[in-house]
Amino acid sequence: MLLKPQILSQYKSIVQEKIETLQKMISDLAIDAQNDAKGSAGDKHETALAMMHLEQEKLTQKLKEVLEQKAVLDKIDITQIHNLVALGSLVIANETYFFVSAALPKISKESKDVFALSPHSPLGLKLMGNKVGAEFQMNTTKYIIQSIE
Repeated sequence: MLLKPQILSQYKSIVQEKIETLQKMISDLAIDAQNDAKGSAGDKHETALAMMHLEQEKLTQKLKEVLEQKAVLDKIDITQIHNLVALGSLVIANETYFFVSAALPKISKESKDVFALSPHSPLGLKLMGNKVGAEFQMNTTKYIIQSIE
């Protein structure tokens, strides 16, 4: 099973797409603000500019979060063999695939759902440092680690 390179590649693509979308939205807002500033005056204009500025701050914060996700993905060495769950591990537990990386949306690879999770998430903390055969409980589900890639 060599799914990990494909999974990492797909997550990197998703994150890069998010970065590009957010950068375009921020740029478009800046252009709109410049164009609006040229032809308007008064309270409505000031309110509109303030709203655009708030939206730009929100988008900038979201971009910062996505860039942090990219940094985590960039740290992952897919050639590294993991005997214990660590950053970059692809863990199969109860036939469920977990990619220990960053909190990202579920994807499908070879008809398998893959859940990307942060090592600092509640489930990530339960997985970290465990080996094949380890058991842990999350909510009402008891998991057994079947493999680590």
